[in-house]
Amino acid sequence: MSPDHGNTTAHDYTATEMMTVTASRALTNGTTCFVGIGLPSEAANLARLTHAPDTVLIYESGTLQTRPDVLPLSIGDGELCDTALSTVSVPEMFRYWLQGGRVDVGFLGTAQIDRYANLNTTLIGDYREPKVRLPGGGGAPEIATNSREVFVMIKHSPRAFVEEVDFITSLGFGRDGRARDDLHPETARHIGRGPTLVITDLCLMRPDPDTHELVVTSIHPGVTREQIVDATGWPVRFVESPEATPEPSEHEVSTLRELKARTERHHSGHHEEKSA
Repeated sequence: MSPDHGNTTAHDYTATEMMTVTASRALTNGTTCFVGIGLPSEAANLARLTHAPDTVLIYESGTLQTRPDVLPLSIGDGELCDTALSTVSVPEMFRYWLQGGRVDVGFLGTAQIDRYANLNTTLIGDYREPKVRLPGGGGAPEIATNSREVFVMIKHSPRAFVEEVDFITSLGFGRDGRARDDLHPETARHIGRGPTLVITDLCLMRPDPDTHELVVTSIHPGVTREQIVDATGWPVRFVESPEATPEPSEHEVSTLRELKARTERHHSGHHEEKSA
């Protein structure tokens, strides 16, 4: 595996490509997936272009079963609507599709994640005097609550993997890991299982079935335990025998690179047209 710079051969993949391919493999064919912009969108579309052609991709703007030829810049990108089976209103999207329990997987990115898989995309620092203001929640809080399960994709660093997030934008399992436990049956019927998988550029993590603390279950090729420990802001635990994450295939890497190159050409062309 190569660092994330310079040229690579077809099978000399980068850490980011390893993460994207691994995340794409988590989606099975026919899954209905509510997709976040950025890394989750990249992985979900790679899945659609490789092993899961019948994956149903839904974006927050109301596009259903969209099949973009290039990666969207935002939920409002015209490519999503142009290639969708149908486009519905945002209230219908959230009330009928998401809150109605019709979404199998919510696929999210985040700025911060903690040991109990709570996500922060709101701010860094004190709420009243933040050091950094982040983009905010958008639809992520509802996606995290109502999807049957949630996948999270994020690059691994001490700044991102913190013991406690500064603000819970999207609920994982709460500050003590128990927020989804002992819910009233009527409430439990309307919410999902929460985060079931976290994909990083170093490893895969899943919540412990009892405590819901994130635990390393698979380590990517060329990555050491020490790297994961150093990049995690809490005393991270490993399962007894972590798996070795399978390497990307040449087909997966080449398909991902073609998608990104096509996207770059498409969006740079639009920029040149507007400048002219």
